[in-house]
Amino acid sequence: MSGRREGRELPRRDFLAAAGAGAVGLGLGGARPEASGSGGREAGSVELGVATYSLRNLARAQAIEAIRALRVSHVNVKSFHLPYEATPEELRAGRAEFEAAGLRIVGGGTITLTVDTDEDVRSYFEYARACGMPLMVIAPTRQTLPRIERFVREYDVAVAIHNHGPEDEHFPGPQDVLPVIRDMDPRVGVCLDVGHTARTGIDVAEAAEMCGDRLLDVHMKDLADLAVRESQCIVGEGAVPVARLFRTLADMGYQGYVNLEYEIDPSDPLPGMQRSFAYMRGVLAALDP
Repeated sequence: MSGRREGRELPRRDFLAAAGAGAVGLGLGGARPEASGSGGREAGSVELGVATYSLRNLARAQAIEAIRALRVSHVNVKSFHLPYEATPEELRAGRAEFEAAGLRIVGGGTITLTVDTDEDVRSYFEYARACGMPLMVIAPTRQTLPRIERFVREYDVAVAIHNHGPEDEHFPGPQDVLPVIRDMDPRVGVCLDVGHTARTGIDVAEAAEMCGDRLLDVHMKDLADLAVRESQCIVGEGAVPVARLFRTLADMGYQGYVNLEYEIDPSDPLPGMQRSFAYMRGVLAALDP
């Protein structure tokens, strides 16, 4: 990628020093995240968040406390914590619990949208509205996308298509999404899953740049072996070029969120998530302004 200032990879032994104050207090369960909704960006113009799938074995109240301990203000909520079957009133009450803790819901999902009927698709847009989700991360099919686009326009809720790697029969990588949505509403975009994208054999930073303005969300993870799904590890301990990816996002002026989707250690995810955030904050702090 010519003309790009390449971000250097940050050794793990240096990440805490580089992170400075951003890494202090990560283990404090009572630590309150910074006030959300200000529109401020973290160092390097990359904003970090949490995909609550990472906390899928925790009840909503426990998940909220874990997110507070991580000192993160932005969340992409999975249905474990705001169930699809809940009433609109129950969803609004659940949303209020996140907001009372100083957390801002910036998205929801991943939500499977494979039933090509108005009734099914509308039910999920109504769900997003009740939850206060400005964006849904979705797993659609090519057939359902035109119908989904129509509801995007009606509800003014954006959708970001999540890729799931070589096993995904519909959208293995963002390179498979972009040709399908090229002429669609700009609120139909891509959620770049870093680990799954790497497993398709393309460079994740180049994939982000390729998406351009269609990149609406990022799910962050790391892999010890970029070809092996089961090699997921703490961010910074694997082979994903985190610094180069973050530099690319900053140079693009990316306005979405990088949401940690920590799929390992489901019974005790917080220690690995803390270390992942410490590393990512260190990388952001080390990037050239």
